Amino acid sequence: MENLLKFEKFREKYKEFWYNSYLSSEDEKAIYLEYEFEIPKLTKFHAKISIDKKEFNFKSINTEATQNIIFNIGLIELISYWKCTCSPKVVIKCGYLNEEQKRWWKKLYFYGLGELFYRNEIKTDIQSFMEIECTHKKSEFNYNTSLDDYSGYIVPIGGGKDSVVTLEVLKQNKQEYYGLIINPKPVTLKCAEIAGLEDNSIIEVHRKIDKNLIDLNEKEYINGHTPFSAMLAFVSYLVAHLLSKKYIALSNEVSSNEANVMGEKINHQYSKSYEFECDFENYANKYLKVPVKYFSFLRPLNELQIAKVFSKYEKYHQTFKSCNVGSKEKEWKWCCKCAKCLFAFTILSPYLYKEKLVSIFGTDMFENKELLNIFLELSGKSKTKPFDCVGTFEEVNFAISRTIQNLERAGQKLPYLLQYYKNHYKLVDITNDITKRYNEENNLTNKQNEMLRKEVFSGD
Repeated sequence: MENLLKFEKFREKYKEFWYNSYLSSEDEKAIYLEYEFEIPKLTKFHAKISIDKKEFNFKSINTEATQNIIFNIGLIELISYWKCTCSPKVVIKCGYLNEEQKRWWKKLYFYGLGELFYRNEIKTDIQSFMEIECTHKKSEFNYNTSLDDYSGYIVPIGGGKDSVVTLEVLKQNKQEYYGLIINPKPVTLKCAEIAGLEDNSIIEVHRKIDKNLIDLNEKEYINGHTPFSAMLAFVSYLVAHLLSKKYIALSNEVSSNEANVMGEKINHQYSKSYEFECDFENYANKYLKVPVKYFSFLRPLNELQIAKVFSKYEKYHQTFKSCNVGSKEKEWKWCCKCAKCLFAFTILSPYLYKEKLVSIFGTDMFENKELLNIFLELSGKSKTKPFDCVGTFEEVNFAISRTIQNLERAGQKLPYLLQYYKNHYKLVDITNDITKRYNEENNLTNKQNEMLRKEVFSGD
């Protein structure tokens, strides 16, 4: 109730949020983007993005088509700043959106902030939470890009197992690709290196949050999860266009479609979902209009299938990381206390437990009694599953059941969490093997489906 009152207080006090301007420039080192946002009577923000040039042959950023993409990047950047006060009106002062575009952005904002609204106990709806107003009049862009030969892939690399699988499948099939890393860390750069990507095949993007936002986040202003993957979609689309790359191959699996709160459309991974993927592709085709295709290469797969494939790539096992808590440390480590760590440990357990998995994480997380509540949330024994990028209840329960049966067949003692599970819940029927599935609801070409199927089902 207190959070709802704060939400209403801020909306009354700060009635408007302004998207004032976007600027683009370049020199021999990088391409620079800067966005100015403002909450009148509170503060201004300057969000900055730079794309390292290295030896890449980037197109001019001064074409109308490119400037339109840059403007749209600002529309996704603004949501991180708008959320401070959730002002009821957003005023776009540097561009034009028609009514269909406004509805599209409102949908992304509303569902992309679903977790923020839920965790802050904010009750609102998609019609009333925001009004978008544009001060510019409609203008026609000249999209002259059809003469260019777009080919090859850009693969965003996050440091986890998923993008590694995408990199390896493309590599094994001799596809031409670049890696794209936002705010590079030693782990992400090392994963790219292991995949065989040299420095001139890695696009480094640096995104800087305005300090004013950080200061407000530390005060009483509204804070929470925003749709990072939607930002990645627009930035990678710009990079693909500037380098004439045809495909942006994300590594989002079918599991990202599952909601975190039972019976409600609240999904931590909304901007990784198939719904957003299709929405973005439709929006890009209609309003960005360059021949770049955005899709998830791993959409046909579930988390257990990805874990099974990744378990074969031992050269990455001591490097990959997907712990958000550990990523904030000077050296990115598995914290071994959060849902992300326990999920990764669990989903890999049918293939790597015990010695290999302990060597990766540095501990046997199944023996940690303090992780019981998270373990139950991951397996669907609570009202919500953790607000993190974790798999479905079905996948977790299957992985747990298979690992228990693996250990029992080997005559080994069950660790604490697995013994607790066996004592309190029925094991799932693993003869209905979910690693044999293939989700046909995807945006892959026939050739891409063939490449992925070959890797997933080889040896079966």
